[in-house]
Amino acid sequence: MKTQTNNPIAFISKYLIPAASKETFLERQHIARAFIHTLDGFVHDHAYERITETGDTEYITVATWTSEEAVHNAREAVNAENLRTGFNRAEMLQRLNIKMEPGLFREDNA
Repeated sequence: MKTQTNNPIAFISKYLIPAASKETFLERQHIARAFIHTLDGFVHDHAYERITETGDTEYITVATWTSEEAVHNAREAVNAENLRTGFNRAEMLQRLNIKMEPGLFREDNA
């Protein structure tokens, strides 16, 4: 049996985006997704959205990686790229009043 550290892992984030912030968020999301596609250990990603009854957007991203090590390395690469370009993700989320819930998940093969 394979150990869990050798199984693909998904980094899943759920966002609640006010309607007025959606365009700015999606522009930045496009840049981030294009960047992670170039990183070692990246398998694939998907994004899903739902418009709420108030007109806000629930947005879910799923990025699958070959291992937890690949996720760790990707986080470091993304942080370095943000530093290089002067982008502050936390500041953007706060300024746009976007709520984010991230987590690492493994497929349930039961």
